[in-house]
Order: sequence, then structure tokens, then C-alpha cells
Amino acid sequence: MSSIDRKKFVTTLGAGGAAAALLAGCNSPQSGSGGSSPSGPSIAGLGSDARGIISARQLSPADVTAALKTYVPSGKLDDFYMFASGGHSGQLLVIGLPSMRLLKTIPVFTPDPYDGWGYNAPSRKVLADAGVDGKTITHGDTHHPALSETNGDYDGEYVFINDKVNARVAVVSLKDFQCKQIVKNPFILSNHGNCVTPNTEYVIESSQYATPLGWGYAPLSEYKSTYRGIATYWKFDRKTGKIDPERSFSIELPPYFQDLTDAGKLASDGWAFTNSFNTELATPEDYRGGPPIEVGASQNDMDFMHAMNWRKAEALVKSGRVEKKNGMYLIPIAQAVAEDLLFLIPEPKSPHGVDISPDGKYMIVSGKLDPHITIYSFARMQSAIAAGGLKKDRYGIPIVPFEKVKIAQIKVGLGPLHVQFDDRGYGYSSLFLDSAIARWKVGDENGNGWELVDTIPVQYNVGHLGAPHGDTVKPRGSYVMAYNKWSLDRFRQVGPMYPRNFQLIDIAGDTMQMLYDMPIGQAEPHYAQTIEASLIKPWAVYPKVGFDPMTMQVDPKAATIPATIDTGTHDAGDHYEVTMAVVRSHFQPDVVQVPVGAKVVWRLTNVERATNAMHGLAIPGYNISVSSEPGAVQIMEFVADKAGVYPFYCTDFCSALHLEIMGYLLVK
Repeated sequence: MSSIDRKKFVTTLGAGGAAAALLAGCNSPQSGSGGSSPSGPSIAGLGSDARGIISARQLSPADVTAALKTYVPSGKLDDFYMFASGGHSGQLLVIGLPSMRLLKTIPVFTPDPYDGWGYNAPSRKVLADAGVDGKTITHGDTHHPALSETNGDYDGEYVFINDKVNARVAVVSLKDFQCKQIVKNPFILSNHGNCVTPNTEYVIESSQYATPLGWGYAPLSEYKSTYRGIATYWKFDRKTGKIDPERSFSIELPPYFQDLTDAGKLASDGWAFTNSFNTELATPEDYRGGPPIEVGASQNDMDFMHAMNWRKAEALVKSGRVEKKNGMYLIPIAQAVAEDLLFLIPEPKSPHGVDISPDGKYMIVSGKLDPHITIYSFARMQSAIAAGGLKKDRYGIPIVPFEKVKIAQIKVGLGPLHVQFDDRGYGYSSLFLDSAIARWKVGDENGNGWELVDTIPVQYNVGHLGAPHGDTVKPRGSYVMAYNKWSLDRFRQVGPMYPRNFQLIDIAGDTMQMLYDMPIGQAEPHYAQTIEASLIKPWAVYPKVGFDPMTMQVDPKAATIPATIDTGTHDAGDHYEVTMAVVRSHFQPDVVQVPVGAKVVWRLTNVERATNAMHGLAIPGYNISVSSEPGAVQIMEFVADKAGVYPFYCTDFCSALHLEIMGYLLVK
């Protein structure tokens, strides 16, 4: 529901007596995460059944108000999709707002037998192609989903997700909510974030921990001279829906620990900004009696924001004056400086986020060890660069003076990390140490009007936060989500590992109100982006029967309707081809016979055209499990290395005769 529709919703209920009274309290000051307001509304106008439920469950009027704001009745649809990282699960979570219901888990870096990801031949190839030195990696640490954008706003076509532990980036199509491609960075072994440029020209991947470029070895004693960071600009081709490594490039960066990147927009379009920490160039020393890196990397009062003119870098690459290394164009630091496309700006202290305002005029930095957020002016940055005479760091990179670019600081609380925006002129900061969300007013270029307005406690230790379109040129308002690292007393215990906690906060009124706690019963998520649901147009069924989800076109060898190829088992010389169709309630063929030792290429086509008519296939002993949506073909490859009788069956309960959808693989 849009913010406009939401106001209509509240107004309509306003004529309903008790509901109006309950909703009237939505902006009343709250205590904790749902306590009653001193001036809370009366519930006397409710029916006896409702009053009995409220009394039995000891609900306050504020609790009931929150329930009304998040309740999505059976058969109704959520207003927003939220795409959340799945942490060390290696997956991507799809959650509906405001209900906070989990709609789908999209497998990306980790195999998933239900979806068939990592079990069918095409997805195995995707994982193999994104290996490290030829080694297939089947785990990932997803951190920062990035929705594709057009003119600086989400367009609902793709979502990209990074793998921090292996420095990879994946492409997910929102036509079928499936991963299509994974690319491995040729220079680095760990990243932290990725984002997109305003028209998804590039997916920007920033390194996290410095290493020798290209995965090589150098002793820590050579850290300052040999170790480096990277900013990679992966070229995205909308026609193919794939990243094109041949047209991608990287910019070499100093061995400061680069962290998060945000692309400029509108006023700052063509630039990208990456914060960093460890300008001390510290390395771990505890192993030999020295200080751990947390001490060594937290000494300086200032670290550096990296400002990169990616449009100028793109033009440089196209000019033919950039050489390739490890198969990708690499702009060395010296060349980046000579071409005026890389600058540093001091930022306090141990920063963990840099975020661009919706109009592109301001860069907002949050320092983990500084209770302020710092607001920088893009226009002032440009003026300082044009004036020249800049000092340089030890690697020769010009440093734009802090006092010439900073226009304001707001003391928001302890441990500020990240920023989102709404459509009412407010920014929001997550406060890790205070376990709170701060709301502050966006001011002007002269430093006026930047001030803290409100805070709300969260449970507990919030990392990122998110708002609908909250990092685009057109924020939608209504909600902020807190992505908390801890939960403690929020849910029933499930052993020593507590669920992480997503909390939904109403920001439509003058006072923020906590609405809902959602346990995340898996690895720690980090960040999420939330898009208006109407912008996504997913397929209900695949466009044609025999459609290959990986190539996004019909497989010429798949079974189709009307039949253009015979189903059955065929000896293809060096392997056996199985062409199979599945429909309620049988496989065709339902018996597959191959000799022992044969390589088998098995195509299973779901020839259904009815929405949600899912089928699947599992074969014991051969590590085969796939799921096939209506119209899709799934390709499996294996060697029938042991003679025997193997019953296979449909894994999706699809009809009254579901148990009869089975057959036999006979390995003679």
C-alpha cells in the first residue's frame, strides 16, 4: 500500500468508531517496543469477542494499533517486496511488507535441493564457472542486495547480491526470481558491498580486506608496498541479462580496508563513493605478541572516503589506454591520479557507511567510533578539486580537505552505521551501540537545519536499516526496518543460537512506532532493499513450454506441447539422452533404462500451463533433486555408475494421485 493509500486507509477507518480510536494512538509516544501510551486510545467501542481477546492476551491499545497496521488478511497481498541478504546461508530472502511474511528463499551461492540449484547441470556450471582457481565453491556470505535502477530508482527487473567471503557477485532475474550468473573477481578474495549506478550501467563491487592482487602471496611485512584494494565496475548488459566481464574494469586502491560504496545520483551522477577504515595500515600482530588488528586499525581520528569519477574511468578504458591484468582492465593508482578520477576525503572515525542523499547533493558518513554523522557537499568537493593544490597520501592520491567539504555534523548517538531516507525530508541512522534508530532533518547547503528529531529503541544491536526505496532518488516513506544482530528476549529460545531479528517501524507519523518483530531463523542477514510491489512483474508460468531458466529461451531438445521431439531414452553415442515430460499425474516415459557406466543427460519438462502447477524429480543414490515450474525444463547430468533399480518420483505434491507420479531408473 503506498503512503497515499495508507493515509486513505487510516481516514476510512476513522469513520469506524473503535478502529478509529485505536488508530488515533498510532503516533502516541511509546515505551519500549509496544507498550501502552499514557494517552492511549480506548478499546471500549470494540465488540465483546475482540475485547475478550485483547484482555486474555494482555494487549495494549498500542499493540492492537500495530497489529492493524501490519495485518494482511488471507487472500490480500503485501504492498512491498523486501530482498534481504541471507548471510552465511549464501541465499537471498524475499519478504512481504507490511506482513513480514517470508515469501521465498532464492538460492544463489549455496546448493538447494528443493529448487534444484547446484543439483541440475546448468546451475552446477554457474557455480563451477565462479570457482576460485578452478575449485568449485558451494558456500557464500551474502551481504548487500542491490536492485536494478532506471534513472536512480528501482525498476523491478534484477537484483544483484555479493558474496563477501569469496569476492563474487550474482545476478538474479525478477522474472522468475532465480539466479542467472555468478562472476568471480579476478583480483581480490573478499568484498563487502555492491551497488548499482543510476541506470544499472555497472554493478560496483568494493574490496574489504587488502591482499596482493590476483590471489597471490606476499608476506605481511610487504603489506604497505604489495597489498592493495580494488573497486570493480562490472558492466551489466540488459539485453542479455548478464554481466559482461570483457567490458568491465577495476580501479586499484590503497590497502586501506575499503567498505561500502554508494553511487552518486542526479547532482553527483557519474561518481561513486567508498568509505574505508584502517588508514593506519595495521596488520594482525597478536600472533607474535603485538596488538590485535582491532587496536591497530582504530588509532587515527580520520579515515578516508574514496571518491571515484567512474564516467571518466569508463571513457579512459574505452580510449584503449588501459591495460588488462588477469583478464580485466585495471587502472593503476598512478594512472587514476593522473587522469583526475580518484580522490580521498577524510572521514571520522572508523566509518562503516557512506550514503548519498536522494537529490545527490550530499554524502553522509557514519563513524562507528564517532557519535556524529557527517554531511559532505558534493558541490564543495568539486570546487575544492577544481581549486587544486591538494596534498596527497603516501600513494600519491589527492586529499580534499575535510573542512572544505563538510557542511554539518549531527550528534545522533553511539555507534552510527548506515543511513536511509523517506519522502518527508528526513534521514534515518542505525545506532549499533545505542540499539536505536535516529530520525534527523535534512538541511541545506549552508549547514542549516541538519538536526536530530527523534529516536526509537530496537532489540538489539542494529546493523543496517532499510526503507522502501530509501536509497534512491524517490523514497516511498511509510516504514523503516531495523536489521538487528541480536534478539535475546524477543522470541522463544531455540538453543544457544538465537534468531536474528528484523523489526518493522512505522515512520508515517511525527513519532516513530514499533510494529513487528520477525525472527530470521538462519544465518545473520545484513542488508535489504525494499521495492514497491507493483514495479515487479514476475511470470506466472514460463513463456513457452520447454523454457530453460538459465538461458531464458526454449531448449531445442526439451519436450514441448505440441510435441516437436519424441520423449524417451535415446543412445547418443557417448551418452544417453532422456527426454521426459511431466504432467498431472505421470512421467513420460516412466521407465528409463541405461547400461551401467553410461553418462546420462536427462531433460525434464513440466508441460503444465496452469499457474503454480509445480513438479519435481528426485532420484535416490545419484544426488539428484530438482524442481520445475510450469513450462520449465530442468537438465540433469550424471554417470550411472552402479547397476540397480532406482525408483524416482515427483517431489511437489501436485494432485490427488501425487504418490502415483513415479517411475524407475533401471541401470542394467
